[in-house]
Amino acid sequence: MIVRDRPSGIKLFFVLRGSILPRIRNTLLINTLSAILVTLAHGNLFTVKITLTTIPFTLIGLPLAIFLGFRNSAAYDRYWEGRKLWGELVLRSRSLSRQCQSFIQPLAGQASEAAQARRRMLYRAIAFAHALRLQLRDHADYGELQRWVPEAEWASLQKASCKHDALMLNMGKELGHCQQQGWIEPCLTATIDNTLSALTSSAASCERIKGTPVPFSYTLLLHRTAYLYCFLLPFGLVDTIGFMTPFVVAIVAYTFFGLDALGDEIEEPFGLESNDLPLDTLCHTIEQNLLESLGEPVPQNKQASLNYCLS
Repeated sequence: MIVRDRPSGIKLFFVLRGSILPRIRNTLLINTLSAILVTLAHGNLFTVKITLTTIPFTLIGLPLAIFLGFRNSAAYDRYWEGRKLWGELVLRSRSLSRQCQSFIQPLAGQASEAAQARRRMLYRAIAFAHALRLQLRDHADYGELQRWVPEAEWASLQKASCKHDALMLNMGKELGHCQQQGWIEPCLTATIDNTLSALTSSAASCERIKGTPVPFSYTLLLHRTAYLYCFLLPFGLVDTIGFMTPFVVAIVAYTFFGLDALGDEIEEPFGLESNDLPLDTLCHTIEQNLLESLGEPVPQNKQASLNYCLS
């Protein structure tokens, strides 16, 4: 995610970090070069004069712009829902920490055991966030979870197909153990269980977003139409505006190619592109909050903003 103050004035035209331009520059360059060739040839393709007016481009351009806008709105809805779900994960993790610290109260002589139970619960919550991040980004190595999981559970966790679901199951067992030991009242157990269910719900919703992309046929139709429009546009402008054709084509192509590419980027919000959600930073936020609640040292955030970008 790009996080920076908005540049003012002329600086805004020269900002590349966070711009969609690096992604479309090759296509944009080819389109502009083709417009230059069409201008130099005065719209002739070998010995054939291709005559097009601006009318068909007017008829196609407006619906194309509207459909690109609708597509980008749908993509941003997915992006924003993903951000709200991870915000919910942060909120519920903080609530879980408060509830564990307040509700799990040991009997006489069992303070150490209860403290270890709280610690295991919150460590698993940290591991839960990291496991969800790794799954959403299709990572195969879950080794970083080992430090947050009790040694006795690590072997079985490695075999689990869904790591965050296995962690949640162990958290439920730990909660049941605390109730059996008399460290927590049954009615308060239900409160913590509701928090665990909310964490699971947010994770399942993230999986839904990742597993249900925007229909490919819709994306393909817009992609093809935008490219055909921009590459045929010089033939419709050259007889009207002459040498200004490449400049106008470059501006139109930048807009249409950029909107198309931006929609592709944000419709999958959990990736590693510059404009995707900063899952590493959000996981560190959860880690920081829970460790502080336990009174343990917090490691330095290795995912701090690098050249205005949070990963």
